[in-house]
Amino acid sequence: MKISTDFIKELRKQSGAGIMECRNILIETEGDMAKALEFLKERSLFKAEEKKNRSALQGLVEAYIHTRGRIGAMVEVNCETDFAAQTDEFKELAHNLVLQVAAQNPQFISPEEAPEGAEIAAETDCLLCQPYIKNPDMTVQDIINEVIAKVGENIKVSQIARFALGE
Repeated sequence: MKISTDFIKELRKQSGAGIMECRNILIETEGDMAKALEFLKERSLFKAEEKKNRSALQGLVEAYIHTRGRIGAMVEVNCETDFAAQTDEFKELAHNLVLQVAAQNPQFISPEEAPEGAEIAAETDCLLCQPYIKNPDMTVQDIINEVIAKVGENIKVSQIARFALGE
């Protein structure tokens, strides 16, 4: 089956996957864009799972101060190399994560971080389990997994902090 270049570009734009990967998946799915996107999502989860035990000691700290200076937030996001930390995808992820922390005020990064016996609501209290503010159909962990697939490295959120005037 012959796949047009425009079709490959569209899938690449929507998924962030490589050109050859998009071409091959479109051939495999006989040009079905929805099925191709679903397959790419499954592959990105698989890629993220493969990398989760790798050391992530590089990265950056992103800060955000809301208009009028009444709310501020900071996140430390780590990856495997300084090269990956300087990519636009990684920087955008860090910025979006700090916006998520400022807007949603998670108390913990993940349920595993919560004190034993503490009663928490994972969807509201844990950053990685929260619905992503820019796309509530996905969790924050889903967004991180997509970036892991794009940059090819493990990514972890190490620290979060949120400050609000008067709290």
